[in-house]
Amino acid sequence: MTNINSLKLFKNSTFKHLRLPFSFFLLPVFLFALSQSNPVNWNHTIIAFAILHFLIFPSSNGYNSYQDKDESSIGGMKHPPKVTKNLFYVTMGMDIAGILCALFVSVYFSLLILIFILVSRAYSYRKLRLKKYAIIGFLTVFVFQGAFVYLMTSAAITNTPFTQFFTLNNIICMSIASLFIGSIYPLTQIYQHEADKKDGVISISYKLGYIGTFVFSGILFAIATLLLFYYFSLKHQQFDLVLFIIMILPAAYYLTVWFNKVRNNIVHANFENTMKMNLLTSVCMNLYFSILIFIN
Repeated sequence: MTNINSLKLFKNSTFKHLRLPFSFFLLPVFLFALSQSNPVNWNHTIIAFAILHFLIFPSSNGYNSYQDKDESSIGGMKHPPKVTKNLFYVTMGMDIAGILCALFVSVYFSLLILIFILVSRAYSYRKLRLKKYAIIGFLTVFVFQGAFVYLMTSAAITNTPFTQFFTLNNIICMSIASLFIGSIYPLTQIYQHEADKKDGVISISYKLGYIGTFVFSGILFAIATLLLFYYFSLKHQQFDLVLFIIMILPAAYYLTVWFNKVRNNIVHANFENTMKMNLLTSVCMNLYFSILIFIN
C-alpha cells in the first residue's frame, strides 16, 4: 500500500512540474503567426498546436524545474513539489515524441523543434546554464520564445519554402513577437531576485533593479507597438492596430497600477502580482489575435 501511494504522489509531482497551464502564456505568439498566415493548412495547424503546447513547452518547463530544483515559487506554481528522476525521463520522452510527431507535418518543422529543444536545454542545463547570464539568458528567451516560435508555427501551418519565408513582413512579425516576449520576460523574474542569486543566476531583472525592470519592459512594449503600427500601415490595416490598443488597455492599466505600488514598496514585486500580470496580459493578447484570425 505504501508503494502504491508513493507512486501516485510521484506521478502528481511530475505532472505539476510540467505546468501545462503555463503554455497559455506562450500561446499569443502561435496565434499571432496563425493570424498572419495565408493560406493555412488546418490539419498541420492542429498538430503543431498540440506538439508545441502539450509536449514541447511543458517538457521545457519540466526540464527547467528538474535542473533548478526550486523550493520557492516558480512561474505558474507557488509551492513546487520536490522534483524526482521521473521528471527527467518524462521530459525526455515528451521531447522524442514531439520530434517524431512533427514529422507528420514536415522534416523542416521537426528540425526546428529539435533546435528549440536543444536551446531550451542549454538554457537550463547545469554545465551550460545560459540562464545564469543576464544578457545571454535574456537574448535566448527573446529570440527563441519570440521570433523562433513564430518561425516554427509559420513553418508548420503554411507551405511556404524556407528560402521564401524571410520577407519583410515576416521579419517584422518575428521582431514584434520577440519584443512582446522580451517586454514580459523581465517582469516574470522580478519576484525571484534573491532565489535566483542564491542559485548563481543573475537575471536581467536583477541587473535592472525593480524600477528599471518596469522601465525596460515598457520601452520594449512601446517599440513592439510602434513596429506593429508600421506593419499594419504597410498592409493598410490600421483598424487592427486600433483594436490592439483597445484590447491591451486592461493589461496596460494593471501594469501601471502595479508599477506605482512597487515604486512605493518593493514588497508588491511578488509572485501573486506577477502571475496576475501574466494571466491578464496573455488573456488580452490571446483574445486579440483570435479576433484577427477570425477577421483574416
